[in-house]
Amino acid sequence: MKKILYHPVLLLLALLLASCGGDSFRIDGEISHLNDGVVVVLFSADSAMVDEQVELDPKGRFTFSGVASSPVIVSLTDMRGEPLASLAVVNGDHLKVKGDASKPMSIKVKGNRLNEDWQLFRDEHASFYSNPNRLDAAIEKYVREHPADMLSTVLLMADYSNFRDRDKMDKMLKGIDIKARPESLLKAYKDIPEGFKAKHMPRVMSLTLVKHGGSFEEINMTGHMSLISFWTLSVKDRKALIGKLTGIDEGISVIDILTESDTLRWHQTIAGDPKEWKHYWAPGGPLEQGIQLFGISTMPWFAVTDSAGLVIYNGPSVDAAVRAAQSKEKQ
Repeated sequence: MKKILYHPVLLLLALLLASCGGDSFRIDGEISHLNDGVVVVLFSADSAMVDEQVELDPKGRFTFSGVASSPVIVSLTDMRGEPLASLAVVNGDHLKVKGDASKPMSIKVKGNRLNEDWQLFRDEHASFYSNPNRLDAAIEKYVREHPADMLSTVLLMADYSNFRDRDKMDKMLKGIDIKARPESLLKAYKDIPEGFKAKHMPRVMSLTLVKHGGSFEEINMTGHMSLISFWTLSVKDRKALIGKLTGIDEGISVIDILTESDTLRWHQTIAGDPKEWKHYWAPGGPLEQGIQLFGISTMPWFAVTDSAGLVIYNGPSVDAAVRAAQSKEKQ
């Protein structure tokens, strides 16, 4: 749905496995033109995060069953983390998903009133999904006018972009009737780390950049915790930043990325960096393919991904990045 703007709540919301009935839910899907023939199902179950790959049959069909004692949001993505659809589910639901993976906004969800109302809102505001300011304004209007509707909570958790204004978010949520804002939907919002910029990737599987002293290289972002540092040669106090990053726990990989076209002083500048750091260059700067998804608005910029490639921090604070990385590492 929101290929354009996938934000942090969707990185943290979802559910668990079984067959459909009173104590489970079921999703039947049919998605055409899906690369790799695999859909990734992401959701936060009652006790754990679920990140499951489901293979499609030759006709693009798949079935997924899970358990959700309270309403949650399930995100469907492709193997690269590109969003396909989002669904609000609870035990007893049987939802059907159908559409073209090359046109995420065309993927339809049917099966209960909440999802059908959500689909109607998306259809009526389809052009807004490439304009976050217009979309946020439309969602704010809906929330004000429908305080007893759970769709108000779902829209804020799944489609709203301005998560940095926590006072405004909290005020809007408090305006929704308590029965229409279950804790299971709010959990991810409350868990967003300090400074997490509202961006839109469920996860980063890999980046392809120029390795220092070499050629283009694919960086595998899974299997280990990574702290990514984006910078330019004009960034001041690099030594102070290095000091904060060198104190992080072992097992957290530091990936240092230069994001500007001028590389003449690159080798000299990084000469004093720790030997275990990995240095890369993004020739296109913040607009380099893959890098632009981080929505870099200032330098330096930092991101943290866990061993599954899930983004757990994305923002300008080195201190918040270190806290997010170390907190996750200790879990």
